[in-house]
Amino acid sequence: MSGWIRRLLGPRWQHPDAQVRQQATQRLDANKPKDRQHLEQLALDKDASVRHAALALLKDPYRLLALMHEKATPELRQRLAALLCRGDEGLELSERRGLIDTLDDPLLLATIAFEGDNQQLRLDALARLDDEAMLIRQACDNGIAAVRHAAAERVESDEGLAHLARYARRDRQVSRRARERLDQRREDAAQVEAAQHNRERLLESLEQLGRQAWEPLYAGRYRHLVRQWKALEDWPDNDQLQRYQNACLACRKTLTDHEAQAHSQQTARQQREEADRTRRTLLNALQESLENLRKSDRISAQDLHSLAAQKRLLADRWQDLSDRHPPEAELQRHYNAILEEHERIAQAWERQERQAPLLEQALGNDDMTAIHQTLEACAWPDTLPPTHLLERARRRVTGAGITPADTQALATHIDEELATLEQHLARGRFKLANRAHQYLRSQLDSAPQEIQQRYTPSFKRLGAQLAELRDWRGFVAAPKRDQLCKALEALSEDQSLSDAMLDHRHRQLVKEWKELDDAAANREKSQRFRAASDRIHERLKGWRESLDQQRELNQQAREALCEQLEALLASPDDSADPDALREIRNRAREQWRYHSPIPRQQAAAQGRRFRQIMYGLQALIDQRARQIAEAKRELLAQAQALETSSLDAGQRAEQAKTLQRRWRELGRAPKGEEQTLWHEFRRLCDRIFAGRDAQRENHAQLAKERLDAMQALIDRLDIWQPSAYQDHRILAEFQAEAETLEPLPAGRRTTGMRKRWTGILRARRDQLQQLAVGEEVSRWQALQELLQAHLEADQAALNGELPPEVSPISALQGDMRWAHEQRNDARRGLGDKDRAQLDAEVEDRLQRLRIHLAVLAGYRIPPEDEPLRLAVQVERINKGLGREHDFSQESLPSDGLPQDGLPQELHRVLRELLATGPISTGLWEREAVELNAALHHLLAQSSHRS
Repeated sequence: MSGWIRRLLGPRWQHPDAQVRQQATQRLDANKPKDRQHLEQLALDKDASVRHAALALLKDPYRLLALMHEKATPELRQRLAALLCRGDEGLELSERRGLIDTLDDPLLLATIAFEGDNQQLRLDALARLDDEAMLIRQACDNGIAAVRHAAAERVESDEGLAHLARYARRDRQVSRRARERLDQRREDAAQVEAAQHNRERLLESLEQLGRQAWEPLYAGRYRHLVRQWKALEDWPDNDQLQRYQNACLACRKTLTDHEAQAHSQQTARQQREEADRTRRTLLNALQESLENLRKSDRISAQDLHSLAAQKRLLADRWQDLSDRHPPEAELQRHYNAILEEHERIAQAWERQERQAPLLEQALGNDDMTAIHQTLEACAWPDTLPPTHLLERARRRVTGAGITPADTQALATHIDEELATLEQHLARGRFKLANRAHQYLRSQLDSAPQEIQQRYTPSFKRLGAQLAELRDWRGFVAAPKRDQLCKALEALSEDQSLSDAMLDHRHRQLVKEWKELDDAAANREKSQRFRAASDRIHERLKGWRESLDQQRELNQQAREALCEQLEALLASPDDSADPDALREIRNRAREQWRYHSPIPRQQAAAQGRRFRQIMYGLQALIDQRARQIAEAKRELLAQAQALETSSLDAGQRAEQAKTLQRRWRELGRAPKGEEQTLWHEFRRLCDRIFAGRDAQRENHAQLAKERLDAMQALIDRLDIWQPSAYQDHRILAEFQAEAETLEPLPAGRRTTGMRKRWTGILRARRDQLQQLAVGEEVSRWQALQELLQAHLEADQAALNGELPPEVSPISALQGDMRWAHEQRNDARRGLGDKDRAQLDAEVEDRLQRLRIHLAVLAGYRIPPEDEPLRLAVQVERINKGLGREHDFSQESLPSDGLPQDGLPQELHRVLRELLATGPISTGLWEREAVELNAALHHLLAQSSHRS
């Protein structure tokens, strides 16, 4: 079907022509379902007029909302707005409010909020709006105040609030509320920024504190910063919280490290003190044993063996303590002295033991020569009590036998020893009792026959008790030995223990086994214990080898340390710092303790070597400290000489600073001496600096007094006003007084005073100059009679008459008298000159003087005289007249005014005017008017300025 046929036979509402479709809509009935569908299609037509016509017939808002979801057109929004805003077609308010809840088109909602016929309807539409630009428009232009306020309350951005504060002119409450909210936000933002700044400052302080080393106030500063952090009201962000935690960890680590170091130092100090106390106890015990040995009547092998065992125990314990903490020098000297004394006793005993058989044989043979030789070979010390054999030999040599007193003393001694043995047996002290029993046996064997017969029964009885005690020890020790065997066997099978713990437990069990001595000892148990111990030894073989290797490494490290220190001591630096040497000493001790343990056989020799090195290093430290003390005493003497020197206080202070720098560079003297020297040196330096400060204060006071005097002088000059030209002498006196106050101290006050002084001085000079000008004009006016006489004489001379001689008046002085004489001479020489040329020269000269005077007075000059004015100006410039003076740099001359000032220039002009002639009456009358006018103008200016 062709197009025209389709247009002819098709529905009119589908016609291609929009006007035809618009007309067709008028024939459609919205109440009929089919026509309503056609109208709904036409409501979405591409032509606006068709859409408008179709929408006018649709009355169901729900269908219109459905169409709205398909395509939102302006006509559709307008139709819905008409239905919802005004309640067209009988829509109730509640129904319209319910429909608004389903809307999501912002333009339609904005229209309803603007045009709705009910306030609540508008508020409902406003509640559905989310676009801030639309909310701002509602707050500015809506006709209902409640809607405006509700819209303004929903504006949240700073730009929106600023727009409301500026453009919401319809409602001042909206504008005010927007400004308040904006100010509040800005204040909140400022507070947040300040809080963030404060938090950042605290974080930076905490982080900086975490990077610093410990100081006495470190913990207090850390707690103060943490309290400040916790007192902040705002919450930190994650980054700040992480930084705070890291900074706190760093600070706590510094505190923990310091506490650990302090605890370590305290522990080390306590250990050193405990080691020193233990050393003193051991030394006192050995010293007491030596003293008891010297105080006894006789010495026996048991005494020497007991003393040797005590010495070995002391040496082992001393070496162990020295490996951990070096002893003090005094204790080491005491220890060495005791060892030397013990060594002398041991050597004497060895000599006695070697000579004992020969001495016995000599006594048996009664060979006095052999006895003497043997006693000399023994060389027994006189400070030691002799043995029984030596006592017999000495008595045999002296020829004295055993006296009854000796027998009685020996009996008393044996009674005491028997009582001691009986006490030990009663208290079950087997070892002490066994030792006392052996000692008594040796005493009785060497005692006389009657002593042996007297004490043998008691000795045998106590020996039987000792045998019973030995049997009882065996009865008690048998279960203990079984327990130790089982414990050691179980320990050898235990695989859960570490090698170090296994070795420690093994040593404990072996120690307990040895403490049982020979009580209940038998071969079977000994073999069981030894077999278990061998298994443990075999198990610990590798560990002990590694421990031996570590001991060897430690020994090598100690050897290297000793070699380094010996090399340092072999070639010490004469300028070495004692503090650096002390640091080397302390580090060497730390390294020595760190490289421990070492093989026992090398421990004693290496310990003595290290102690000798430490003694040498300490001596070097003391030597350098004494040298520094001497150097500081020289500095102290220089400071004392500097204090009493004739130098300026500032120079003394600078030299004192140099001495202080040299003092710091020297290092430290010995501890007690350093404090004394420093206090004296600081006292001298304080006095030197106090003198400098006093001088500065004196200079400052003098400078203040000069400034105050200058200020008073300026005030007086400001108040003073010159009344006549002769007052220039007063101004000169002001200048002279100001020169006596120079130089003034530099500063802003001085600069201001100089500016004011220069300004006032310039003003007073200008006043003097104006007064001089006025006085010059007044003097000229006083010469008018003389000038008139000259004019009359000039006219007479010009007329060919004999000119009269004009006499000077009393007011004529100085160069004006010369001008007067020149005027008379000019008339007298008139006959020899050309009259026309003379008139022309006089007229030209008079005109130049008139122009010159007008220039000085600033008076008007006719245009025809402009070339002459330029010529006068050039002449003045060439002669340096009329230039500006720098009054701040020149002094006042004797007459009070500059040589090329206005008064002098005026004086020269008036002098030339008086000297010019002869002048005809006509010429003078023509020029006198301008001359008098310029002078009056100049006089008026001078009066005004002054």
